[in-house]
Amino acid sequence: MSDTKVAVLLGDPRLPYAYAVGGVFGDEELAAVEQLRKALARLRGYRFTFLDDHEAWIDVLRADPPDLALNFCDTGFRNDWELERDVPALLEILGIPYTGADPMSISLTTDKALVGAVAARQGIPVPNETYVDLMAAPLVLPTVYPCLIKPNGSGGSFGITRDCVVRNAGEAEAYLRWLAEQPGVVDALIQDFLTGPEYTLGLMGNIASGLTVLPPLEIDYSALDPDLPPILTHGSKADPDSPYWEKLGFRRADLDEITRSQLVEYAVRLFRRLGLRDYARIDFREGEDGQPRLLDVNTNPTWYWDGKLALMAQWAGHPYHELLRLILEAAIARCGLRAPT
Repeated sequence: MSDTKVAVLLGDPRLPYAYAVGGVFGDEELAAVEQLRKALARLRGYRFTFLDDHEAWIDVLRADPPDLALNFCDTGFRNDWELERDVPALLEILGIPYTGADPMSISLTTDKALVGAVAARQGIPVPNETYVDLMAAPLVLPTVYPCLIKPNGSGGSFGITRDCVVRNAGEAEAYLRWLAEQPGVVDALIQDFLTGPEYTLGLMGNIASGLTVLPPLEIDYSALDPDLPPILTHGSKADPDSPYWEKLGFRRADLDEITRSQLVEYAVRLFRRLGLRDYARIDFREGEDGQPRLLDVNTNPTWYWDGKLALMAQWAGHPYHELLRLILEAAIARCGLRAPT
């Protein structure tokens, strides 16, 4: 039997990328692709084609449709995050099965205020928050300080800096006005500043065939300058000049059984309600009362070899190439495709 043909869809290194430091793909992005190529080469029963030229996608995919697309284009079509949902939409138009979230789930989870409302209706604790239209005049300002301000619709911690934790009206207005100048940011959220342990849960599979919850991860802020707010900033992931760079660590969460069961229940409930598929990562953080509250839902979390999902999979006994196999197998089973032999 022939190998399963898989088209791997990636961001386009030829195009600008406004959300990266310097506005272009850097060494980290290029190294991640190289690690991905090496890991996929270890999987038997598949034949991979790597597609990163977005202008050529339509012609290439129509001329030689794959059996499955591995959608790792988390930069959005033409490296525009606002067009992230357009990638699976294109695949649906072309009739090509693909891994990960569909356009509807991406649209839903891109709106953090909407996700918070859905979670609250599902009985899942969320931070107190206020929605801010950054085009409004006057701007809505916080009523309680300190608090955290973040974009309502961005991913990858874009728009999260040390200054997003504000302590007075002057700091709040300055940060909101700075956010309004960032690409693609039109609204924001004012939230409780949660300072307890921060956890993330990785889920693999699908509701119909069964979900596997990977060992939970905790963010380790112990090496961070105590004068800095303990938050996951964009700089911690992308900017070597940031005071957060290489100061944040990840460790296996040491949770009591009640808290772990609670987080798993919340995560599975959100996976089902938001229509997530194949894999996802869901973030929580405790407040002063010790209650974990939802921070974010990541429909297509980073696939990098050194990312949080890969680390959690490793703790579960799945090295990087096996994590990739699990993603492919989840999509193949969901789509009713022939499994590789």
